[in-house]
This record gives sequence, structure tokens and C-alpha cells, in this order.
Amino acid sequence: MDAEKGRLIHDEMTKSIIDTAERLAMTEGAHTVTVRKIIQALGVSGRVFYNRFHNVEEVLDVVYRNTVLKIRESISARFDPEGDFFSQVVDIVADTLILSYEAKRRFNQYVFEYDSVSQDNYEWWIAEIKKLIEFAKTRGLIRNLDADVMSYSIWCYCRGYNADAVGRGIPREEAVKNFRYGFSVFLDGMKNRV
Repeated sequence: MDAEKGRLIHDEMTKSIIDTAERLAMTEGAHTVTVRKIIQALGVSGRVFYNRFHNVEEVLDVVYRNTVLKIRESISARFDPEGDFFSQVVDIVADTLILSYEAKRRFNQYVFEYDSVSQDNYEWWIAEIKKLIEFAKTRGLIRNLDADVMSYSIWCYCRGYNADAVGRGIPREEAVKNFRYGFSVFLDGMKNRV
């Protein structure tokens, strides 16, 4: 169910519930967030919570969607068509890794499961990646590649790298350094050599 539509009451308390769930998820991990913890932190009754949400998963869904939107907004307008294409793409993708790293580390399993089933998130990222590929193709920067297949491949590479680094607890700085190197090599294979 869409969490936005599932909410029964939309008011300042709804926002407080979402903010509290986010704080708890970021400090203790999403898997530990419960209705009981939220209502205790706010000093309200269960009725206050259940008048706004059906369960804790609905709140975490909103928290996750908000996190995704913040990441999207932070990278959407950064591309400069006149700048060095390849270094910008590496910077944009590495910055996305940095922005999502801490959130995903704290949300861990919840985020990875949600990412896997969120068609909206998948479609947004594929469309954004495809725009960059099409831009590079029109400028002759990359070989004539199938943009759909490459968009999906890049999506899988980035998500897989992030999931492994977070899952294995690799320090963020090390993960970003290694990611920049590997992704640069990946992009180098796409370059137009003519």
C-alpha cells in the first residue's frame, strides 16, 4: 500500500511521528524501530499513532522515500554539459554513494529490500542514467551502446557495490576511494576510441 495514501490523519503530529521514526532509524537502525519506541519517544498513546498510520512499516516507507528524494535532489542539477563528462559522472556517482552510505548503513536491510521492490526508484535512476548515456552518445564521448542495457548495468554495479560495502562494513572513505577507481575503469570501457 502507498504510505502517503495509507495515512489516516495528516497533521503536525504525523510529521512528528515521521521525524521520530527517522531519528530512531538513523541512530539505532531501522530494524529496531517499533510503534512502542515511537510513541514512547513522543509521549503519546498508541491511538495517536494508529490514527495516522496502520503500522511501523508505513512510517519507515515514508522515511525511506524522503531519504531517496533528498539524495535525488542533491545530485539532479549538478551536471554541467560543458565540463569533463567522465570526471563529472564519476563525481556524481561517488557523491551519491557518499550521500546514501550512512543512510543505507543505518537502514541496512530495510533499504535494500525496499530498493529491490521499488519500481519508482528503479525507474527514476534508470531514466537519469540513460540521460547521461544519451548525452555522451550525442557528443561522441562513448561508443554506440544500447542505452537501456547500459543504464541497467550501471544501476546494478552501483547498487551492488553499495550493498556489499555497507553489508561488509567497509569504512566509507575506503569504499568511496575503491568505488571511484572501479567505476572509472568501468566508464573507460565505454569511451569512444575513434
